[in-house]
Amino acid sequence: MFKKHLKRAFTKERSEAPSEHRKGWIGVDLDGTLAHYDGWYGPAHIGEPIPAMMKRVQGWIEEGREVRIFTARASVPEYVPFVTQWLEKQGLPALKVTNVKDFAMISLWDDRCVQVETNSGKPKLP
Repeated sequence: MFKKHLKRAFTKERSEAPSEHRKGWIGVDLDGTLAHYDGWYGPAHIGEPIPAMMKRVQGWIEEGREVRIFTARASVPEYVPFVTQWLEKQGLPALKVTNVKDFAMISLWDDRCVQVETNSGKPKLP
């Protein structure tokens, strides 16, 4: 089941049964993934949206998938309102902002991740 959700997260494949998407959530990093990042200028500064990622997130939302913003900024509760305001300004709905993984996360889109082969510790290379 996990591989099925992961495949859909990486493709534009549309499901006939939108309820399947509610079984897990997709994490999307903010700085450097959803928003341009060229250094830390304080919690109120969030870069311009990255069009390709914005389109992907909007597509997932239209399909009924749960998307959460997965950002280190959420480790400081006072920074979260800046993120939610930025999302609203970009026309996105009120997405959950977190820095915590749980068992329902089906994929994570992040500019700093290195994917490893399950149970091996070996990096998956493109």
